[in-house]
Amino acid sequence: MNYPKPLRKGDTIGLIAPSSAVSGERVDACIKKLEQMGFGVKAADNLSADYGGYMAGDGKIRGQWINRMFADPEVDAIFCIRGGDGGSRAFEHVDLELVRRNPKIFVGYSDVTTFHLAFNQSCDLVTFHGPMVSSNMVDSFDAETEAAFRAALTAKETYVFQNPAGMEIGVLKEGRASGRLVGGNLALLSASIGTPYELDTKDKILFLEEVGETPGRLERFAWHLRNSGKYRDCRGILLGQFTECENKAVPDYNVLRCFADILKPFDIPVLYNLQSGHGEKMITVPMGAICTMDTAERSIRFDYK
Repeated sequence: MNYPKPLRKGDTIGLIAPSSAVSGERVDACIKKLEQMGFGVKAADNLSADYGGYMAGDGKIRGQWINRMFADPEVDAIFCIRGGDGGSRAFEHVDLELVRRNPKIFVGYSDVTTFHLAFNQSCDLVTFHGPMVSSNMVDSFDAETEAAFRAALTAKETYVFQNPAGMEIGVLKEGRASGRLVGGNLALLSASIGTPYELDTKDKILFLEEVGETPGRLERFAWHLRNSGKYRDCRGILLGQFTECENKAVPDYNVLRCFADILKPFDIPVLYNLQSGHGEKMITVPMGAICTMDTAERSIRFDYK
C-alpha cells in the first residue's frame, strides 16, 4: 500500500466536489476555514456547479478535477467539500494509473465511498474516511473530531482510534483480528458489487456505516453483502454510525439486532458504535491501513508501516 506523506501546516489542499455541489457563499466559507486551519487552497471550479439539480457538474467534469488535483505537484492533499449523490458517474473518468503514481492524502465519506474503494483496491493508496469541509468543518468542527482528523493525517507509524468521551465501543462478537481496513457507506458498498471497484473483503477488516435508510432498505443492503460472501471472507467487522436508521414501527428490531442476525454464522470479531459516519462527532479512519481490533480491550489500532 502507498501511504501518503503526513499532512503539515502550510500544505496546499485541493478542494473538490466529486458528488454534489454547494453554494458560492459556502465555497467562500470553506476556503476561509481551511486557510484559518493553516493551509493553502486550490479550489476546483465546479464546487457550486449545478447539473441535474443535485450534482456538481457532469461526471466527466468531476472526474477530471480529481485527476487534476492528483497530478498537480503543488497540491499536497485532496479534501472533498461534501458528499451527496452522483459520484459513481465520475468514476469512469478517473485516471487510476495517474492516482497510483501520485499518492496523496484523500479525505471524504458517504458518496465518496466509491473513490475510497477504487483508490484502496486499484491504486494501493491509503485514504481517509473523515470529515468534509462544508459538511463538518465550517459550522461545527468540534474539538474531538478535529483532533482525531489531525492525528490520523499526521501519523507516521501508529494511529489509535478513540471514540469521543462518554461514547463506549460495544462488542457484538468477541475476538481479535488484523487486516487492511476496507468499506464505508453500506448502500454504496452494496451497489459496488458487479462493478470494477467491487468491494473485496478477503482477509480484510470491514467497516460499515449508513444514514437515513429505512429498516427494509438497510436489511436489503446488509444481506446483499452476506449473500455475496463479503462477511464470510473478512477477518472482522467494525460497525460505525447508523444515523437516522431507527425502526420507528418496531423499535425492538434495530440496526444492532439486524447485524446480530446476519453475522450469527460467522466466527469473526465485531465491534459496534464507532463514532464514524454521518453523526455530529466524526472520528477519522484510514482506509487501506493495517487495522488490529481486539474486543477484550475494545481497542482499534492502525499501523502505517
